Amino acid sequence: MEEVGLGIVSFIRAAWILATLSIAVACFPLPGIGWFRTALLGIIKRGKILQSKSKLTVPQRFFLHFYVVGVLWTTILLVSLWSYAMRKHVYNVWLSQAVFLLLLMEVHVMRRFYESIYVFNYSPSARMHILGYLLGILYYVLAPLSLCCNFAPQVFDFVSGRVGMSSPKFDNIWMFVTVFLRLPWYAWIGAAIFLWGWVHQLRCHQILGSLRDKTKKLEEYVIPYGDWFEYVSSPHYTAEIVIYGGLVVASGGSDLSLWLLFAFVVANLVLAAMETQK
Repeated sequence: MEEVGLGIVSFIRAAWILATLSIAVACFPLPGIGWFRTALLGIIKRGKILQSKSKLTVPQRFFLHFYVVGVLWTTILLVSLWSYAMRKHVYNVWLSQAVFLLLLMEVHVMRRFYESIYVFNYSPSARMHILGYLLGILYYVLAPLSLCCNFAPQVFDFVSGRVGMSSPKFDNIWMFVTVFLRLPWYAWIGAAIFLWGWVHQLRCHQILGSLRDKTKKLEEYVIPYGDWFEYVSSPHYTAEIVIYGGLVVASGGSDLSLWLLFAFVVANLVLAAMETQK
């Protein structure tokens, strides 16, 4: 079982390194690799910045599928770790932090799920590459797992049913909050940073969603104003970086997998912001 856990951790870290290096290479106009940059941008571009006649595309409204996967998978991981902690009475600092990080991720993906249904009004012509769609699904499997991969064997046991699935016996309601009583001070600072980015991303997404109501044609593009749009052209990407930065701080910065996830988020969103700015 330990070998399975180590294999999961190694796969996750290798995936983030490969993805980040690919984006980093595409960001610089190095000689002889123009084809790679073109191919990568063709995969990650979407919506208004996707200029392709390829038939290998899906509607951008399929973004909803990312958050369906994210909510379901994060919930499975959160419930399994939390139940494991209460069933085995394991309340160490590291496990408590993993539960806390997954709880923050759950808050994040649930809001994105809500926005995909009630905030964004995607243009019927907005498309994204099918490979970008599949990679997005994979992202919302690996990202939550990166927050708790040190406990991968326990998660694997819970999901596969190798651990007894009987309900744990709860002595009192305080058992639900015991895991948070051991959280260090930096976990709460990270949560505050996370919440700061979370609130501003919500506001920026509401601004973007409202633009559709102000236009007669869904294909028309309007320059957004307000909140962080007064300072940068893609503040929703900036807020996403702040959100994941908060997760890194909340973890104490000791988990390599989370740092690699953060590096990927920064690289991916910087490249997306550059293309949006163009």
